[in-house]
Amino acid sequence: MNGCGFLNPFDCGKLPLASWVSEGLRWMVENYRPFFQTVKAPFDTVLQSLTNFMTSAPPTLVILVIMLLTWQLSNWRLAATLAAILFFVGFIGAWPETMTTLSIVLTALIFSLVIGIPLGVLSTRSELLYAILRPILDGMQTIPAFVYLVPIVMLFGIGNVPGVIVTVIFAVAPVIRLTYLGIRQVPEEVNEAMRAFGATDRQLLWKAQLPLALPTIMAGVNQTLMMSLSMVVIASMIAVGGLGQMVLRGIGRLDVGLASIGGLGIVALAIILDRITQALAQPRKRPGEIWAHGPVAAIRYAMRLLRASPSQRLAAGSE
Repeated sequence: MNGCGFLNPFDCGKLPLASWVSEGLRWMVENYRPFFQTVKAPFDTVLQSLTNFMTSAPPTLVILVIMLLTWQLSNWRLAATLAAILFFVGFIGAWPETMTTLSIVLTALIFSLVIGIPLGVLSTRSELLYAILRPILDGMQTIPAFVYLVPIVMLFGIGNVPGVIVTVIFAVAPVIRLTYLGIRQVPEEVNEAMRAFGATDRQLLWKAQLPLALPTIMAGVNQTLMMSLSMVVIASMIAVGGLGQMVLRGIGRLDVGLASIGGLGIVALAIILDRITQALAQPRKRPGEIWAHGPVAAIRYAMRLLRASPSQRLAAGSE
């Protein structure tokens, strides 16, 4: 049945949604282009700072910093494993691209946390805000990643900075959701006990809710990092550099070797970032427990030996 009627109402007319969206984006570009260029500025500043450090610093220094950080957060075995992975990435010829991708992912993570954690906290204070955010977050997590590229290119252009912006939009949802969930899961007895002792809302948040919700929040951070890495290859279509560009060039040239190197670099970054965020999510029995081992503890021990008397050094050596 092709005619317009009760059984086939869609032939009676259609909403021109596609033209509305196109005209709306065109109007925004024509009237608010300077505003969107201003929005790019903080992303560009952070990205350039990280990229300059990652790409200009000697590879051994970068590996040493990551190794010491991992040793401090976890243990020396994991630190040695991650260092071996980074050396492998360097020896297969993907070091510059890996550092570029790492800079993009870390910049996206910084802005995702700056946006996501406050929104998650505010959502626990206002059910109306979460009711508004929830369908938006559902849409952000279900819309295919390719769909984000067209409006981002129209509003911000192409390059690494628009790539960071589209990655933030794509990956910020887990941080908001899991921050909200983590604070909501704090036992009500804890909240009541803190209020009974006269704690303000700010003290309740910083002293009880955020520490107890930290494992859940870190799970959101972990998901954001993984989603950011998954966006790397897609964002390479708008001239974002790094490992995604290697994969895209390899696919375009049917060069399996080049695409494999880019893919291995992405896997290596995923393993490194996943292990570090898991180490950060480990519960601590005491506030200063994280400094009780690793390089910080070794430096403190060495400084105590230098300040100690000869007899105390002998006693410490015998122990």
